[in-house]
Amino acid sequence: MIDVRTAITQAHQGEWARVVASLTRRFGDLDIAEEAAAEAFATAVERWPADGVPPNPGAWLTTTANRKAIDRIRRESKRDDKQKEARMWLDDDPPPSPGVIDDERLRLIFTCCHPALAMESRVALTLRMLGGLTVPEIARAFLVQEAAMGQRITRAKSKIKAARIPYRVPSAEDLPVRLDGVLAVLFLVFNEGYLATGPDTQPVRVDLTTEAIRLTRLIRTLMPRDGEVAGLLALMLLIEARRTARMSATGELVTLDEQDRGSWDAALITEGHRLVRERLASGVPPGRYQILAAINAVHTSAPDARDTDWSQVVALYDQLVRLDASPIVALNRAVAVAELDGPAVALAAVDRLEDRLGVYREYHATRADLLRRLGRSSLSRAAYDHAIELPGNAAQTAYLVRRRDQLG
Repeated sequence: MIDVRTAITQAHQGEWARVVASLTRRFGDLDIAEEAAAEAFATAVERWPADGVPPNPGAWLTTTANRKAIDRIRRESKRDDKQKEARMWLDDDPPPSPGVIDDERLRLIFTCCHPALAMESRVALTLRMLGGLTVPEIARAFLVQEAAMGQRITRAKSKIKAARIPYRVPSAEDLPVRLDGVLAVLFLVFNEGYLATGPDTQPVRVDLTTEAIRLTRLIRTLMPRDGEVAGLLALMLLIEARRTARMSATGELVTLDEQDRGSWDAALITEGHRLVRERLASGVPPGRYQILAAINAVHTSAPDARDTDWSQVVALYDQLVRLDASPIVALNRAVAVAELDGPAVALAAVDRLEDRLGVYREYHATRADLLRRLGRSSLSRAAYDHAIELPGNAAQTAYLVRRRDQLG
């Protein structure tokens, strides 16, 4: 029998250049060709161990890479179409000049985040029109039903038209009042890229994380003294630094405590830590993104998961809860509490969130892990089953299935 890993290695050595060359000829873009080929080989690593090596590995890889390239081109095309649509329903007249924002996408995001709309509506609308997210992805980000989110976006469009809110290039004076919405948009775009919520998308979408970081850097040049801009950039950098360690060779999610910390991007961590230190030294009370960045700075400062200063993490979450009393923050705080005070204390806190997070996959996954640590295997298995049934990407599903099956 052919060893699967050997077959993949041989295919990589013999087919990589041919697949890239074939895609480059077809699509005329080396970057797309190389990324599609990489995705095809990653899919092979995930599928071949379960499905077996195909009779013609080279043809399988070429076909899969072609599909990946087409999917990417379609995504980018849709995003460009959404930008055009945004301009059409905002105003029939094109902007006379770029004003203070040279980047077109960032300019449109600031334009869509108009203060005439409620915060959630402006963020949802901008995510749909310019963030590259689908309605189901946005609904999961807001923890609401897909139909409700679709109606919210439609109402936001209608209000813009009814109120005749024009497409105008934001002036320097417009930026601060729109900033909260813009940062929320970029944070949610980054989150969807960091760990995609849909079962039919790549678990990690580098196109989204890269674009979110790029746009946040641009805002930092426009508003260098704003603490939340610096905080969001630091947060993104410290999370992005761990990207290559977050997926196993078999396409399974690797949790923070199991990651190879030696593979983290040291340059991004250094930059993120510097931004966090600058904000702490400013003496200004930190906002939401600054606290989240500080939490990630604690994690990325520990050479080993066992060295994490959990008391500091919990203290930072206590600060965050006072600014953002969302159930997601409470859930993440409970995870930290489990390391400091034990899983029983954390489970009691998690169970109180069921009414608000019952349809959220991470809620049931967290419960399952806490129950496992308490030795309550049958309840843990049921919680894992519930989590697996809810929407989520394939890498996370593979991780949850393995942890469930380890219960015996």
